[in-house]
Amino acid sequence: MPFIDSKITTNVAPEKKEVIKAEFGRLMSVLGKSETYLMVGIDDNYDLWMGGNKIEKGAYVSVSLLGNASSEAYEKLTGKICELFENELGIPGTSVYVTYHPVSDWGWNGSNF
Repeated sequence: MPFIDSKITTNVAPEKKEVIKAEFGRLMSVLGKSETYLMVGIDDNYDLWMGGNKIEKGAYVSVSLLGNASSEAYEKLTGKICELFENELGIPGTSVYVTYHPVSDWGWNGSNF
């Protein structure tokens, strides 16, 4: 069960959110997962600071994953996320920060996977 949570400093139109959500679903194959249990959160107009300076056009993306993936898979996904944000939102990869959080226990529907 992956969860991709995006904090984006700019306004994201609803149709762009749909594009990003769909692309995240497609990109799950990079981690050996499917879109079936993917949860996506997109917070736009979000305030982010780096080194004490406000980021005008940037994003923080947190990827939580039941289990783990290889460093190579994470690196490939980082590249794809940066490419997606640049193509769809005009946010350069130099302003997209991605973290990965492997999770050993994930609860849903009264029990854990």
